[in-house]
Amino acid sequence: MRHAPIDSKLFAANRERLRKLLPPNSIAIVNANDVLPTNADGSLVMVPNSDLFYLSGIEQEESLLVIAPDAFDEKQREILFVREPNAHLKTWEGHKHSKEEATKISGIKEVKWLSELELILRGLAFDADNVFLNTNEHKRSSNEVETRDERFIARMKHKFPLHTFRRLAPLMHQLRLIKSKPEIDLLQKACDITNDGFRRVAKFVKPGVWEHEVEAEFAHEFIRQRAKFAYNPIVASGENACTLHYNQNDQRCKKGDLLLIDVGASYANYNADLTRTIPVSGKFTKRQKDIYNAVLRVMRASIKGATVGKLQRDWQKESQLMMNEELLALGLISKADIKKQTDDNLACRKYYMHGLGHSLGLDVHDVWVMSQPFAEGWVLTVEPGIYIPEEKIGVRLENDILVTADGPVDLMGHIPVEANDIEHLMRG
Repeated sequence: MRHAPIDSKLFAANRERLRKLLPPNSIAIVNANDVLPTNADGSLVMVPNSDLFYLSGIEQEESLLVIAPDAFDEKQREILFVREPNAHLKTWEGHKHSKEEATKISGIKEVKWLSELELILRGLAFDADNVFLNTNEHKRSSNEVETRDERFIARMKHKFPLHTFRRLAPLMHQLRLIKSKPEIDLLQKACDITNDGFRRVAKFVKPGVWEHEVEAEFAHEFIRQRAKFAYNPIVASGENACTLHYNQNDQRCKKGDLLLIDVGASYANYNADLTRTIPVSGKFTKRQKDIYNAVLRVMRASIKGATVGKLQRDWQKESQLMMNEELLALGLISKADIKKQTDDNLACRKYYMHGLGHSLGLDVHDVWVMSQPFAEGWVLTVEPGIYIPEEKIGVRLENDILVTADGPVDLMGHIPVEANDIEHLMRG
C-alpha cells in the first residue's frame, strides 16, 4: 500500500457496526474487485473494493471476508481469506500478504488461505439462516461486464439453492454514509493534499501552458505525498469548461480565458473533490468576476444550508432558486423566464444544469440514500456552476463539507476561493 498504515481499530469498529445490523444466525460475505484486462496481456491496476476496505483495510486481489457473528466456533465469527504467497507470485507480481500482515492490517485474527475457503464456507452456510451477499447497488452504476460479486452470487445460489440470500448493500450504505473520526481525518488528509496541488498549479498557470501540463503538476504533488488522482481530472480552458465531464486536457490555455479545474486527491482510498476556476492571465475581467462571484455566493449559501434534517432535493431546490436570482442579475435570464418555469424545469437550468453535490468518501460519488435527510457525519460536495457557451465561459466552484449538529464544517475552507485571493495566489 502506498499510504501510511491505518490503525486497524477503524476496520474492527466498522465490522462491529455491521454485526449489529445483521439478523440472528446470518453470515455476510464481501469480495475483492476483479483485476480488469485491457489489451493483449495487459491489465489495469486493481481498484480496491470499497466495502472490503471499509471492513478490513485489505486492498489485495482475490481476498474475501466472511462475517458470521453467531458461528458456533468463535474463531469462525470473522475470517479473512487471502492468496497464499509463493516464490512464483513474488517474482512476477510482487509481495502478497502473510497471515500475520493481514491480521495487522485488518485486526482479524483468523486469516486463512483461499484454498481453505470452500470447506469452511460450506460449514458456515449450512448453519446460517440468512446469507448476505454484496453487489454494486449505486443507482448510477453501469455493470456491463459481469463482476466478481455477480459470479460469486451465481455460484452461491447454485451450491446452496434452498438458502435465503439477502442484499448486503443496503446495510453497507447505511454504515458508510456516517463517517467516523478516523475516516474524517483521512478525508481531511486528501483535502490537504489537494490544497497543496492547487496552490502549486495556481502559481504555474499562465498563457501558453497546456491543459495536460497543468494535470502533470497535480500528479507530481499528489504522488509526492503518497496519493493519486481520485478521478480523471478535468482541466478545461475557455469554452472547454462548458463541457461538464471534459477529459481531453489537450488544449493550450489562452490569454483572457478562464481555466476550470475539477480535481481531487485520493489518500488511503478516501477521496477529495475540488473545483476551482481561475483566470489564465492571473486576473479576472469584470464580466468573469461578476459570474464567478455569483457562483461563489450560491456555494457559500449552500454550504450554510447543508444542515441536519434537510433533504437533498430541498437543498438542491434552494440553490436553484438562488441561482435564478444571480442569473437574472447577470442578464442571462429574464423575469419572464422565471415566470414560465416549472418545478421540473427551473429557469436556471439553461446555465446550471447539474446537481448541487453528492456524498463523498471511499468513492467519489459515494453511497447515498437519497430519501434520507442529512445527518451528522455525512460528507458532501457543494458544487454550483454557471456555463455560458456563447461567451465561452464556464465557472464551477466546489468544496467538501462535513455535516454536524452544530452546522457544516468546510473541509476545504483553507483552499483559496475568493476572487481576490485567487489573483493574489497566481501573482506568487
